[in-house]
Formats: sequence, structure tokens, C-alpha cells
Amino acid sequence: MTIALILLWWFSMVTTAAQVPSYYYTRLESGVATGAVCLDGSPPAYAYVEGYGTGSSSWMVYMEGGGWCFSLEDCINRSRTNLGSSKYEFIGNSPNFTSGILDTDSRYNQYFYNWHKVFVHYCDGSMFTSDIEHVDVSNNITFRGGRIYKAVMEELLHKGMGNAHNAILTGTSAGGLTTILYCDRFRALFPNTTRVKCISDSGFFIHGEGALASMSGRHFARVIETNQLGSLLPKSCTSKRDPNLCLFPEYLVDDISTPLFIVETAFDLFQVKYNFIFTVPGLGPNQWGDCGQFLESCNSTKIGIIKDFGSIFLKTLLKLDKSSSRGMFIDSCYLHVQIVRENTWMCAPLLRNRTLEQAIGEWYFDRSSFQEIDNNTSPQDCSSSLN
Repeated sequence: MTIALILLWWFSMVTTAAQVPSYYYTRLESGVATGAVCLDGSPPAYAYVEGYGTGSSSWMVYMEGGGWCFSLEDCINRSRTNLGSSKYEFIGNSPNFTSGILDTDSRYNQYFYNWHKVFVHYCDGSMFTSDIEHVDVSNNITFRGGRIYKAVMEELLHKGMGNAHNAILTGTSAGGLTTILYCDRFRALFPNTTRVKCISDSGFFIHGEGALASMSGRHFARVIETNQLGSLLPKSCTSKRDPNLCLFPEYLVDDISTPLFIVETAFDLFQVKYNFIFTVPGLGPNQWGDCGQFLESCNSTKIGIIKDFGSIFLKTLLKLDKSSSRGMFIDSCYLHVQIVRENTWMCAPLLRNRTLEQAIGEWYFDRSSFQEIDNNTSPQDCSSSLN
């Protein structure tokens, strides 16, 4: 390559980078008046980057993940961290904050790079669902996740989101479960002429069967009790079954009318590490060790346990009714969260010769349906796909 060509390439890269817009952080002080506050009473918050060009009438709202609180003590502990407060500015705290589907650079996000994009900070511990009028003054704890969701959406509609031609609600982990819970209500914010779809990544937490069902059922029942969610969960579920089951997507998804894309791995690291291993006698996080992070650290016995979870997960998933509008990208990686990791978003793994980025892009714009499940029965090491 000649010096002239090198300089031309360098100049084009610098120019492209200079044109990439930045997110800016907002604490929604107006939400306080309506009681829309984090666990510690601080205002809700979001980060926003303005769309432009062909994306100027398209909006993406991303719901941050970060687990949930399942006891008063746990909620108190969360209130003293970024996951229960907006006092700690979150921009730059996460390596995935502007990666993958949130990237503003067309080289890494060809379909959605120039959309209006909103990153909604998660600070309530209830998947943006709780709404308890009483404030626990003795512990300075407020349970108002549902009001946070409402306040942020009203703010975005005021910014012009209601005039969108295209809109997506998405999120990862607890934010992926939030996406499932709110998908139809998000659709209701827009005219019928707006293309509205939802993308849930790593939010399909399963009830499952046997010992896993007993363990996961007790866990989510505590979440529902602590945050008083029983009457706030989708009526389409609570009218038919025990409300304590109505945080599990397997009982929610079939009643969602808005097109929904499910991104998951059959061997979800989070669900294995924080739930399934407790069903195995003598096992816990301490005994699981580095296997809770790296597949290469798992011996054959632990690989077998991960495969057992995968079998239950796929059996649960395949019980869902078939829907032509539902997209699905179920791979065999041993990880948790994919759409905001640069390499898993645009490089690997591949299903039907499509990257995750291509599968979602083609599904969203109605160019093709995509419902693929990896037939690999063993967990795969995708650590090289993590940024």
C-alpha cells in the first residue's frame, strides 16, 4: 500500500469516527413529582443519542438489565449501588453500553446505527414493574419501577417518539424480561401504521421442570412478594394460573400479540450458575468455581450438568405455540447476553449462515422470518466472541 493510500485510509477512518454521535446522560428530575424514583429515591435516568438521516424517524428503547431484588435486605443493598440509584452516572461503566445493537457506527451496526437510541437505567430491582405507594422510611427504600417506565416513556413521546415510523423495545437479562412484560404495552404507544417489534435477549428465564421448577418457582415468588407484583403482572397470565408463575416467559410469550424476537443460548451461563446448580446435591457457586465464567474451566461432570440444563431449556422453549411473527436465535454458547457484545452481534456464532445482526435486521424489516435453534447438544466456548 502506498503512503498516499495509507493516508487516505487513515483520513477516512478519522472522519467516520468523528461523525459518530454520542449518548448523553439525563436524570429525569420531573419524574420525582409523580413518585417515579429509584430504590433510594433518586430520579430515574436514561442516556440518549439522537437519530439522523434515514434513522430520524426510527426509535430504539433499550431496557438495562441487572438481576432483581428478592428480599428487603437485598433491595437495601441494591439501593447503595448503581443498580438502585441514579446518583452514580453509568455512562462508561459498562463495556457494552454502546456496542452491538446500540452502536452508533454503521460499520458495526448496519441496520440501526442512525436511529434514535435510548438506554434506560435500571434502578428499581423489579423489572420496571413495582408500584408501592408506601415509602419504607426506616430503610429509605421506594418501590416504583412501574412509574419509572411510565415517566421515561412519556418523556420520549414528548421528544417525538410517538411519530416514529419504526420502533423497537429491547433489553438484555432482566431488561430482556422487562421487554417481554412490556412488549404489548409499548406497541400501544404508537399508531397502527408504525412498525413496532420487541427483541428480548437472555430474558427467557425458565420455570422448567422437576427440581429446577421448584427452585426457580420459589425464587421468583420471593421477587413477586418483596416487590408486591402480584396484581401488576399481565392479566393474560394471572387470570389463568398462579401469579407466582407470571414472571416466567414460558407462561407469557404465547399471549403477546406484538412481534417478538427471542435471543438466547440453550446453555445460559447465568441461569446455570445462579439457579440450576443449586438443584444438584453438594453444588453451589463456591464449588462451581471458574466454571461459572469460563467453559474451559469446566470438567466433564460440570459439562454434563450444563448439558442437562440445556435439555430442560429446549424442552421448555419448544412447548411454545408456533407464531409466524416470532423470531428466534437460539445458539449453544455458554454465556449470558449477546446483542450488546460486538462480536456475538456481528461475527459469531452463525445460524443458517446468518449472524445475529443479520437475523434480527432481516426479521425486523420483514425481509425474512427467522426461527433457528442450534442443534449442537454441547455448550460451546464463545469467550472469543466477547468484548
